[in-house]
Amino acid sequence: MLVDDTGGDMHFTEGSSSAITPVLRISQLDAFELDRALEQLVWSQFTQCFQHFKPGQLTHFEPELKALLQLLLWRFTIYSQSATVGQSLLSIRYKNDLSQAQNYQLMNRQQKLRYALCTIGEKWLQERSPDLFTNRPTESAFHKAKYSIGIICGLTKAASLLNFLIFLQKGRFPTLAERFLGIRAVFSRPHGICQVGFKYMNRELLWHGFAEFLIFLFPLINTRKLKSRLCSWFYPLNGFKISDATLARQCRECALCGEWPTLPHTIGCDHVFCYYCIKSYSISDMYFACPKCALELQKVEPLKLQIEMTDFNKS
Repeated sequence: MLVDDTGGDMHFTEGSSSAITPVLRISQLDAFELDRALEQLVWSQFTQCFQHFKPGQLTHFEPELKALLQLLLWRFTIYSQSATVGQSLLSIRYKNDLSQAQNYQLMNRQQKLRYALCTIGEKWLQERSPDLFTNRPTESAFHKAKYSIGIICGLTKAASLLNFLIFLQKGRFPTLAERFLGIRAVFSRPHGICQVGFKYMNRELLWHGFAEFLIFLFPLINTRKLKSRLCSWFYPLNGFKISDATLARQCRECALCGEWPTLPHTIGCDHVFCYYCIKSYSISDMYFACPKCALELQKVEPLKLQIEMTDFNKS
């Protein structure tokens, strides 16, 4: 008999090279997380089939539907393979720990049925019990049953916490159901020495470092000013005086929104802005610059022009 760092023993049979290897604590917990993620995925795919139905139509039967889906998963995992989906991905399966045989023994039929009752039945009872005991008289048998179930659930949670602390110390039976049923997780095949490659890890570290650098750098860049500077280089415009009457024909649109200027204002350059556009941009960016000529904002003032109606009629 050999003892490993997980708190379990590895049994070898005479004349056989196979060994029952106990599972590390982190592997057992990872298997539970994978199973939980699979259940959520199956439930989300199932509810999408009813997304075009009347809202709330499945709410009343939700505990029963979840129990039915979990029962189907149990039928094709625990009942047929003595391992959940998460355990199969990690090469883990359950062993009948009550058996006196030295080699691997599958879960018997009673353990499989009791496993379904302890896991699926418990979840169904917790989700359905609030609806079973609502609107019942306080002196009825239903109220006493609700009180008893509440006490049992409290004791079960306390026992589960104690069992988990024992699991962290000894590495066996992470759940109370496994300890009660006498089933233990073991590796389905012997594990050899793993060749660890760091090429993928180095690539991930490099990418995460580069992403963090960009996240730190981007807020320091004034994108609006940079954009206006580039626009002034590639799309230069000829200047003109504000007092010129042709300004009304040359600046028929706001330099920010592209529409006809509402309450036209200027910032010291030869371009026109809507009052609300330039005011909102100047409040959000204290270093705001004109997107047409890249002139920094000096002062927001209304546009004063002497324009005759004939200018508009000609346009």
